[in-house]
Amino acid sequence: MSIFLKPHYGNAKLSAKQIMTDPVLFLAFGFGSGLAKKAPGTCGTVAAIPVYYLLVQAHSLLIYSVLTILATVVGIWFCDVAAKKLDEHDFGGIVWDEVAGYLITMWFVPFTWQAMIIGFVLFRFFDILKPWPIKWIDEKVHGGLGIMLDDVLAGLFAGGVLLLIAP
Repeated sequence: MSIFLKPHYGNAKLSAKQIMTDPVLFLAFGFGSGLAKKAPGTCGTVAAIPVYYLLVQAHSLLIYSVLTILATVVGIWFCDVAAKKLDEHDFGGIVWDEVAGYLITMWFVPFTWQAMIIGFVLFRFFDILKPWPIKWIDEKVHGGLGIMLDDVLAGLFAGGVLLLIAP
């Protein structure tokens, strides 16, 4: 039994093919990682790791910062459009927020493989647990901003902890 490819996605019952061929949905679904039947948020965060690795290779905090902010701001639009196309707010397969959240987690942390893994675990911890105010925002803020904002905060929380314990 595969963990991928449900028969349809969202209330609009979109197919995997429709998602993979629509540029906005493709990005909102984290390059297709959000198609996972189980743990799409975790799969979306896994998809963020190569993105992070490519960005960190630039060896420039300015480039990393600009691209992380761009991914976050444009992500608000991606997620809003995707939610409308799916006819479902914050559908689990929309994982661009996890991509941006992981990039935020790793923002000011010096690159090491250990930090990458610990950052992944911390981000997933805060994204799943949703301590205050993350849970409140998740429940009260809607649209693309609501989809993105709880993961932005989870990324800030995880990044803060990671900076304190980074190897």
